[in-house]
Amino acid sequence: RNLVKELLHMVGVHHPQALVYPLTVASTSHPESNSTANLVLQQMRAHSETLVDQARLVSSELIRVSINWFESWLVSLETASHQFFKENDAEGMLATLGPLHDQLNDPGPVTQNEISFANMFGRSLEQAQERCKCYVKTGDRAFMHQAWEHYLRVFRLIQRQLPFLIKINLAYVSPSLLEVDSLDLAVPGTYQANVEVVRIKKFAPVLQVISSKQRPRKMTLEGDNGKEFTFLLKGHEDLRQDERVMQLFGLVNTLLAEGEYTGKLHLRITRYGAIPLSSNSGLIGWVPGCNTLHEIIRQLRKPDEFKIELDRQAEFCKGMYEKLNIIQKVEVFQHSIASTPGDEFARNLWLRSPNSEIWLERRSQFTRSIALMSMVGYVLGLGDRHPSNLMLEKATGKVLHIDFGDCFEVAALRENFPEKVPFRLTRMLTSAMEVSGIEGNFRTTAEWVMKLLRDNKESLMAVLEAFVYDPLINWRLVATEKEAGGEGGEGGEGEEVGEVEMEVDSVEGGAEVEMEVGVSVAKSVRQKRSGKWRWRLTRLKEGLRSRWRWVFLWLNR
Repeated sequence: RNLVKELLHMVGVHHPQALVYPLTVASTSHPESNSTANLVLQQMRAHSETLVDQARLVSSELIRVSINWFESWLVSLETASHQFFKENDAEGMLATLGPLHDQLNDPGPVTQNEISFANMFGRSLEQAQERCKCYVKTGDRAFMHQAWEHYLRVFRLIQRQLPFLIKINLAYVSPSLLEVDSLDLAVPGTYQANVEVVRIKKFAPVLQVISSKQRPRKMTLEGDNGKEFTFLLKGHEDLRQDERVMQLFGLVNTLLAEGEYTGKLHLRITRYGAIPLSSNSGLIGWVPGCNTLHEIIRQLRKPDEFKIELDRQAEFCKGMYEKLNIIQKVEVFQHSIASTPGDEFARNLWLRSPNSEIWLERRSQFTRSIALMSMVGYVLGLGDRHPSNLMLEKATGKVLHIDFGDCFEVAALRENFPEKVPFRLTRMLTSAMEVSGIEGNFRTTAEWVMKLLRDNKESLMAVLEAFVYDPLINWRLVATEKEAGGEGGEGGEGEEVGEVEMEVDSVEGGAEVEMEVGVSVAKSVRQKRSGKWRWRLTRLKEGLRSRWRWVFLWLNR
């Protein structure tokens, strides 16, 4: 540990811009790494005091902008209501809302946005807190129900207001950032050794709110070179794992460039900057000219009068569907397949190409990029590949993956609805490939990429094993291990999160479990890298054949 501290100190002397962002994040995260990060930052202050202060200012203010008080209370009240009414966990509810009450009272509102919140809801939240204190003293749950009358009123008002928030004025939420002028701090994600540093000149005065579940902000800042840099400022999401995955993709790109077949085709994983600001917020580099596959499907179905609302209406039929037997479910699935063409991506590539030559090139790039990320994602154990986590580059046809929160088979090992497929290769994707489907460019590219990964397994395993022993990865794996073992009970998501936090806090008690999980993941990765996973695939196929043969015989009778 002392050797690592000394190395960090030496890097901080010669490349302070490379360390100041990650150290600022670490200084406010887990207590174990907190002290070490603060020590290195104190050493950096001796030669880069202004830089350290500016990094703290920018980081804290961006966190303030990423999650305002309205959104924090909305999310926390939803979590607390689940804990109190569904889990019957009053103490958990108080633990969830306690820090927000403390923040409201000390240090209190600072910006105009926070002052507005305090004026609108301060009195109601104060009354609710008083009822909670009465419950703590007496144990009478009637006080808690009285508190929830106030909480529910606040929740409903915030819920009505947030959809109308489509733009944010920086002067309203963070005047300190608006006043920034010509910092010594580098633009996030741009620093490279032996390259001229691009420093932050100023922040754009208005941020656009993206209308998605987490409501991220599209933010622009200007560098001292006159160029504008656009980022997605995300709250309620940990980007530290995305940052590490991008580092792995950097190594894979180096190997692809040196490969015989992959180098000729210029295969490359499209990466983006991931800059964590805290354990639940961060910046993502904006990739221009991209659309999510979900957005492409939505746009193409509008002219055909496919109503998105049908998905919501289908929720009413969910209960009836669950009562169907397996044969009836197969019939419903086959009817759905026969009733829809599934050619949205194929049509998108054709309609957006100015001529047949460009269309052919984009189709090839589309197929190869899917094959590339299917193999790399399989080795990484990447899950949660729904259409909103896949993006299509309009100019090239390449598929770009985002959101790497579910790595190392987290999605495959969960108890509820585990993902058993190695990668996403649905009908919509294969229909956009060439006439031979997966038997052309897809298979050739996939085989060459997997061969390349196996030929360079030592380099990749060095990076992947570093992931395994990373405290953040262990945190996620322990969560999955608990869920897979059924220890989560019936409490749902909120209870599982609470158990994970307890596991993180008890570092000594969980060290042995974390090591076992880490070793199992390393073995799993080695099997995939060496080809020993084939026996599992064979057993899976045999099991499926025996299990489903009678179903298909009945359907084809």
